Amino acid sequence: EVPTALPVQLPGLGMEVLNRLRRFDAYPKTLEDFRVKTCGGAMVTVISSLIMLLLFFSELQYYLTKEVHPELYVDTSRGEKLKINIDTIFPHMPCAYLSIDAMDVAGEQQLDVEHNLFKKRLDLGGNIISSEVEKHELGKQDEVFNTTKLDPGRCESCYGAESEDMKCCNTCADVREAYRRKGWAFKNADSIEQCMREGFTQKLQEQKNEGCQVYGFLEVNKVAGNFHFAPGKSFQQSHVHVHAVEIHDLQTFGLDNINMTHYIRHLSFGSDYPGIVNPLDGSNITAQQASMMFQYFVKIVPTIYVKLDGEMVRTNQFSVTRHEKVANGLIGDQGLPGVFVLYELSPMMVKFTEKHRSFTHFLTGVCAIIGGVFTVASLIDSLIYYSARAIQRKIELGKAS
Repeated sequence: EVPTALPVQLPGLGMEVLNRLRRFDAYPKTLEDFRVKTCGGAMVTVISSLIMLLLFFSELQYYLTKEVHPELYVDTSRGEKLKINIDTIFPHMPCAYLSIDAMDVAGEQQLDVEHNLFKKRLDLGGNIISSEVEKHELGKQDEVFNTTKLDPGRCESCYGAESEDMKCCNTCADVREAYRRKGWAFKNADSIEQCMREGFTQKLQEQKNEGCQVYGFLEVNKVAGNFHFAPGKSFQQSHVHVHAVEIHDLQTFGLDNINMTHYIRHLSFGSDYPGIVNPLDGSNITAQQASMMFQYFVKIVPTIYVKLDGEMVRTNQFSVTRHEKVANGLIGDQGLPGVFVLYELSPMMVKFTEKHRSFTHFLTGVCAIIGGVFTVASLIDSLIYYSARAIQRKIELGKAS
């Protein structure tokens, strides 16, 4: 006779309530004497416990990571500047020949932008020639001649390019700047006394077989525009942006030798944030011919990244497509040898917000793991147990017959 558990004797109403409550027990118990423990069940228990432990730590690791919520809305910001971070190597373009210009559609044009950029001279093997880094101020050139020996109060000729705000040209750089303001090409440095005195042509000749690394940042108006790297001195001619590769430059360097091969180590529009991808980083572009023009069409998406501590990073993402062709002209619209980055800004802004993952979702996931693995393990255990019993019965019947 099967023994039964003796109910606790409670008087009157209490016993009746407990008896009714007992009917809702979804987990009826069996006595220990009627439980059968098997080796197969033990193996299933150990394996399922390991699986539950592994999935639990995986869920815990996922819970401890940050959750990033993206939002999209119209960019209404005004009056901001766009910071462009640049680190580019031109292995076959000397620093003395290379100029960097930035323009935007708002009419702000910065010629020979170098006030936030550095140039580093490289040999043909890509090694740094000198540890000294050239930092050029906007509109100024480094002097290679000691001017202390000359009269400080002198006023030398600008060779016809004098203006109201620039009546004296005491250095070769002054003469070039005066020509640039007039929109004249600087044709022959050997006929300019200041350039002869400072050894301007010799300086260009010395750097003929060198490369150049340009790095730093630009700050421009947050409107569509472009910046570019091109050989020659830039100036305005009939309201057209022109790069003059002067006659004395052609004699020492030559248009046929303009090699715009470049390696973009880094290019971004703003600060970095976790997970940002800059598609041009590490791009190595080889010019297949001389006087190649490379154009990068960039679409900039303003981005805000809000960290867990509330810190807000205002930056930009971008996508890019590249076009290249052989350029024979010296005017940008007709095709100029160089590297041009033409950028536009999207009217939409993306906002990423870091948040902690929900603890209730974590608990739900843990319960799902435990319940799911336990249920599947019970099914497997039952399958193994009853299959083994059925096989054992058939073996016993076979022996009996």
